[in-house]
Amino acid sequence: MKALIQRVNYAKVETEGKIVGQIEKGLLVLLGVGHQDTAEIAEFLADKCVKLRIFSDENDKLNLSLADINGGMLVVSNFTLYADASHGRRPNYLDAAPPQQADSLYRYFAACVEDLGINPVQTGVFGADMKVSLENDGPVTIMLDTDVIYKKPR
Repeated sequence: MKALIQRVNYAKVETEGKIVGQIEKGLLVLLGVGHQDTAEIAEFLADKCVKLRIFSDENDKLNLSLADINGGMLVVSNFTLYADASHGRRPNYLDAAPPQQADSLYRYFAACVEDLGINPVQTGVFGADMKVSLENDGPVTIMLDTDVIYKKPR
């Protein structure tokens, strides 16, 4: 699973001219799901995103998490995070999970974030053509890839 996290002052996602999700201060998370991803990995990544200390404290140090600031999260599915552009000029997306698996884990990730006390948790529309608008705060943008940060139990 891959999450491109952006700290935002606000973010919204529209499809077919309608706003389907929006938040004020918090995190915009573009979420990609791979073939090997599981519910356990989604739980791990949700916890990591919610508790990542990337918001400023009273001393202007990045010391607070999304939970600490009572921020919101907008989660937008994005299979293009799994693009492989190493050959030719057209990326392939062979490492992205098939739609049914990806949609299920995308929804589960959002539910896990909600279970961790984040309110609001908003989402886009899986598989739709979406327009995302945001105002970066910082900017602070971080890529989390569970192939790198998730340690499977032995």
